[in-house]
Amino acid sequence: MPSGSILVADDDAAIRTVLGQALSRAGYDVRVTSNASTLWRWVQAGEGDLVISDVVMPDENAFDLLPRIKKVRPDLPIIIMSAQNTFMTAIKASERGAYDYLPKPFDLKDLVAVVGRALSEPRKEPANDRPEEPEGMPLVGRSPAMQEIYRTLARLMQTDLTVMITGESGTGKELVARALHDYGKRKKGPFVAINMAAIPRDLIESELFGHERGAFTGANTRSAGRFEQADGGTLFLDEIGDMPMEAQTRLLRVLQQGEYTTVGGRNPIRTNVRIVAATNKDLRQLIAQGLFREDLFYRLNVVPIRLPRLRERTEDIPDLVRHFFKVAAGEGLPLKNIDGPALEKLKSHPWPGNIRELENLIRRLAALYPQETISAPLVDAELSQESEFSPTPVVAAASPAQAVSAASPERTGSSSNLSLAVENHMAALFKAHGDDLPPPGLYHRVLREFEYPLIAAALAATRGNQIRAAELLGLNRNTLRKKVRDLDIRLMRSPR
Repeated sequence: MPSGSILVADDDAAIRTVLGQALSRAGYDVRVTSNASTLWRWVQAGEGDLVISDVVMPDENAFDLLPRIKKVRPDLPIIIMSAQNTFMTAIKASERGAYDYLPKPFDLKDLVAVVGRALSEPRKEPANDRPEEPEGMPLVGRSPAMQEIYRTLARLMQTDLTVMITGESGTGKELVARALHDYGKRKKGPFVAINMAAIPRDLIESELFGHERGAFTGANTRSAGRFEQADGGTLFLDEIGDMPMEAQTRLLRVLQQGEYTTVGGRNPIRTNVRIVAATNKDLRQLIAQGLFREDLFYRLNVVPIRLPRLRERTEDIPDLVRHFFKVAAGEGLPLKNIDGPALEKLKSHPWPGNIRELENLIRRLAALYPQETISAPLVDAELSQESEFSPTPVVAAASPAQAVSAASPERTGSSSNLSLAVENHMAALFKAHGDDLPPPGLYHRVLREFEYPLIAAALAATRGNQIRAAELLGLNRNTLRKKVRDLDIRLMRSPR
């Protein structure tokens, strides 16, 4: 039987009783209290081998008490439990030296297991360098799926372990990567992101590792790669499943040896970055198809984090809606409320585009409707418009060119000049390559060619007002700014 003395602090008498009975049955001596001052007195007197404490108590918040406990008894394990199940609760518990954080309600078997681990493991004194409090939460949601992610992130903050984030498009993979950086030990260094799917295959190695002057045609000056730019910080490799095999080999060598050479360079450069990778693809399937290196997968998949689809966490939709309305209000749009029936409509929607689709919908609702409270009919109207523009599946066409033609606006009954232009452009690409497919990267190549005039037209229509142009395009304002910068679009300034 395990042994040890456990101090429990919670202002809820029922919870004190349940925890006391469960831990006593597990073989521990248990003392319970309803306030922080008694807990503090016991700790100062040297009592207890472990502390279990709620965050909110009548006389003091446990997060204020924790630093004092860790100062007088740095090796005393502390387990925090809270009904305030947010990302910041988990982070604060970790920052202030808690052994673990359990969101209420929790399984008593899980608690007893955590207690057993805490009493058997040696404890290290936590680092005192805590990040500043953020203005807003980077991650939103209180569902069980998100709680597990928060706990995982809190454990990873003070490590340099490589993390692999998986999940469908729009589930927030870059937000998780940024949270790992912004609240971790490398927060003072740069956060550098690179999207493998958005870069031509023949330029990926140069983008990652940099190149020397004269390394290839057009390399007129030396250019630093993303590894060099991220030195001392975090390198986020988004859509890692789209990385070509040659670049995979070089990346594996960097992860194994901790150094790289620039394209055209000879001298090895030591790297000092934390790697966080992400993908919406099944990498094991790509490995079976010979498209992804198995040894690289195991180097990247040290700590896997799977992000749930929005339809798997519909209980988070009310919090997400309120968050996005506040974000929209901070960008100059009217602050909106939403009623219960409208929330139920949102919960029943399948959300194929996940959180990104929900965010775009909330921005439209904030921008297009004068009503202060968004009702179910307004939500219905916007969701029905989305379904009208959902892509029509293409079935077994005889050739790639016929597949493009089968999805043309004339066949789906929603003809437009822009759609016709895309169809003609695609048909010309396929025709130019005869019976062969065009080279990889077709989606991003065509998207870029049509994205520039579309964004330029939106900015011209709004006289350079990026907030209004973002609303018109249905984009996040920061996303639009990045696209304007990346595409080198010259802005028309609004007259004063």
